[in-house]
Amino acid sequence: MPSSAPAFPSVRLLRRCCAVLAVLPACWMAPAAAQDPITLQLKHSHQFQFAGYYAAVEQGYYREAGLDVRILEGSDGNEPERDVVSGKAEYGVGASSLLLARLAGKPVVVLGVVFQHSPYALAMRQTSAEPDIRRIIGKRAMIGSLTDELGSADELLAYLIKEGIPASSFERVEPTFNTADLISGKVDAIAVYTTNEPDTFDRLGFPYDIYSPRAVGIDFYGDNLFTSEREIANHPARVQAFRAASMRGWQWAMSHQEEMADIILNKYSRRSDRAHLLYEARQMVPLVQPVLVEIGYQNPERWRHIADVYAGLGMVPKHANFDGFMYRVESSGTSLLWLYRVLGGAALALVLGAAIHFSLLARERRRASVAIRTGEQRFRTMFEASPLGIALVDSITYEYRDINPRYQEIVGRSQVELNAMRWLEAGHPEDVAQVKQQMGRLTMHEIGSFKVTNRLFRPDGELVWIEVSVTAIETEAGSHPHHLCMIEDVTDKKQSEALIWQQANFDPLTQLPNRRMFHDRLAHDMLKSQRDRSHIAILFIDLDHFKEVNDTLGHHQGDILLIDAARRISACVRKSDTVARLGGDEFTVILSELEGTERVEHIAQHIIDSLRLPFPLGQEQAFVSASIGITLYPDDALDIDDLLKHADQAMYAAKGAGRNRYSYFTPTLQVAALNRMRLTNDLRGALKAEQFELYFQPIVHLKSGRIHKAEALIRWNHPQRGVVSPLEFIPLAEASGLIVDIGEWVFRESARCVQRWRQQHHPEFQVSVNQSPLEFQREDGAYDAWLRYLQSLNLPGQSVVVEITEGLLLDANATVSNKLLQLRDAGIQVALDDFGTGYSSLSYLKKFDIDYLKIDRSFTRNLAPDSSDMALSDAIIVMAHKLGLRVIAEGVETPEQRDLLAAAGCDYGQGYLFARPMPAEQFDQLLRQQAV
Repeated sequence: MPSSAPAFPSVRLLRRCCAVLAVLPACWMAPAAAQDPITLQLKHSHQFQFAGYYAAVEQGYYREAGLDVRILEGSDGNEPERDVVSGKAEYGVGASSLLLARLAGKPVVVLGVVFQHSPYALAMRQTSAEPDIRRIIGKRAMIGSLTDELGSADELLAYLIKEGIPASSFERVEPTFNTADLISGKVDAIAVYTTNEPDTFDRLGFPYDIYSPRAVGIDFYGDNLFTSEREIANHPARVQAFRAASMRGWQWAMSHQEEMADIILNKYSRRSDRAHLLYEARQMVPLVQPVLVEIGYQNPERWRHIADVYAGLGMVPKHANFDGFMYRVESSGTSLLWLYRVLGGAALALVLGAAIHFSLLARERRRASVAIRTGEQRFRTMFEASPLGIALVDSITYEYRDINPRYQEIVGRSQVELNAMRWLEAGHPEDVAQVKQQMGRLTMHEIGSFKVTNRLFRPDGELVWIEVSVTAIETEAGSHPHHLCMIEDVTDKKQSEALIWQQANFDPLTQLPNRRMFHDRLAHDMLKSQRDRSHIAILFIDLDHFKEVNDTLGHHQGDILLIDAARRISACVRKSDTVARLGGDEFTVILSELEGTERVEHIAQHIIDSLRLPFPLGQEQAFVSASIGITLYPDDALDIDDLLKHADQAMYAAKGAGRNRYSYFTPTLQVAALNRMRLTNDLRGALKAEQFELYFQPIVHLKSGRIHKAEALIRWNHPQRGVVSPLEFIPLAEASGLIVDIGEWVFRESARCVQRWRQQHHPEFQVSVNQSPLEFQREDGAYDAWLRYLQSLNLPGQSVVVEITEGLLLDANATVSNKLLQLRDAGIQVALDDFGTGYSSLSYLKKFDIDYLKIDRSFTRNLAPDSSDMALSDAIIVMAHKLGLRVIAEGVETPEQRDLLAAAGCDYGQGYLFARPMPAEQFDQLLRQQAV
């Protein structure tokens, strides 16, 4: 033991410290006993007003008392009294109107008072610098239910009467509990809780005056924990245990307000946000007075004052007797005077015996002295090496009497520094009050020990979380009481819990709420919407062209864009609205408390305009836009899944309409989505069921009029719908990935047909097959399989022409370039379809090996001599021939169009003038007729 360490006060104290250390681990590991199931009925919905009961559950106080407590929300203020009297609940939370119930013959008993002062008050719009309650005369006011006999409205009515304002002088209306009624001027005064509604007024910037009955001496109790005479008679021990655990919970809740707010949000209710819960907690402090008054304390004189107020209203007789209404808390202490007397007599007998037998006991005393020194050394070793921080503290002066090294390490101070300090000086100011309150009970022998979780500051300012166990140590008569303080550093655990909660509820990239938090907040807003009869808009936002940013600039730059997009979207809405990231480039917005859709459209357009601005990404700039789907609650759906589904459908409608816009959900979108889903499901089995068929449209050589080419076109013969257009099912095949198998089938069928036509009609016959960009950009060996199949049919690569669109060349990455080279090496020719309608560029024609240009039908349709379409067609034909390309004109429907194209030098024509697309058997007949 270091020489600077002070010795223990006595051997007796040493033995008691050893006993405490030995017993505590066993206590911590004791198995839980069977628990009594009981119900606590609240006055209203979950909020900080009932925090102490949640704390008693979450901190295990009820469990330690052998109780399994179920806490139920209330729909009106009198529900607890009804349920407790009827036996539906064992315990309830009620207002001072419980006194009226008692005097009416109902067997209710108040166990303890939580709110020493009532939070009930009147609120009116502020119209001048001087508040005047008399402005209520002749106006409309919401003060309590018009049908309930009892309630907190009585204290407000008594207040008004004392101010010379009888109830007949103003109009009472049935309350909606909606602050909007006061803000909009629907009513001129409403009853409020000073812990709740003022926060709403402040957030909205609404000027208001608060009038409290306490201004005229009417001081009612607020929330009171109560039970029935039946419960007290049948379960006295349970009542005492429930009350003690509840008050202990309130002590914890009032000294751990931020942690309590998180518990309520995570486990009880999200009707209010965290800022409101903390506001409520702060406003409750002067009402509960946890430092000045022991929570649960009730004064008979205060109840007499309340009874006198009721008597003044004519609700009860004067000097009414309410004996038995207040629960009598029995002291748990037991006098030990008899024990001290017995011990004193025994000590005297021992002294006399020692005097008589001193010579015989001298040797035993020496042995005992050695044993004590050995025990003290053993304890000192345990004390110094303990993994827990341990300190012996004077319970009166809070001076340290002994400190082990682990305690010094946790608090970050040396023994010299600690000896110069007082216990709790390093503690967080918000936590010290709770510990001092518990210490008061410890020194009064109400409890023998307690546990708390506290914060303390190290000298460098670092905040440390510690679990504290304090146990009273009995000392010699006449000396100060001491306590043993054991601490454990749980900072890492607290940080891990906070990190886990953050990761479970927020997107790690943008720090926006994730899908889980979004669902929770939407559910909360939907409940509030039901209560307020307001609307909610859900905006489903998808970034257009975001994939191109990822593919070209990399995922790191894509992440920077997403972070900036999240910031821009958040800047377009109120703080009370929710912006979430569901994943990828999908964001959602919840706009709550809506009265019309004008604001929704304004916000949606604001978001679109904000996201359309360039995104700076290092040395580059990226441009994206947004497609937004909007759905409304409760108009479009009543549950979260349907709302999201409808918003998603509306977003795809916005994309289909050209992107960079918003679209509202309509029932037509739902029908279309269901139709697409069913058609996609049918499409999955169409190939196996042999429902596809190839049609061929001839491509005619304009000079000779001969057919040496054809374009293969797929048709789907649906068993119920008939022939389904490719324009309808090809996008579904691309979206579902079925396009790959369908494209493979088209190629093989086309190859078999071209093999026959080369043998029977012309040795250089070609068939063109269209390729989707999704097929073309695959990085597998698709064309290797094609070439092997052509070889198995003894066909050269020139027998097949692959038709692609200009969009593929616009996004010509390495995969596209390699595919074009692979086709060229295999002899397969390439046609550029719909030329002139996309992002045409001569550089693409120069860079890539293209064999045919197909002039789009939009040029052919309006061909006439000296027309602009004719001039453009001439230019395309001349340009193509100079680049060594041949030209096919699509959509030729009249002889005049054919002749103009032939005169311009166009190589081939395709259109209804020559033939419509037809099945392979009819195409055979067409070729045979040509041969005749």
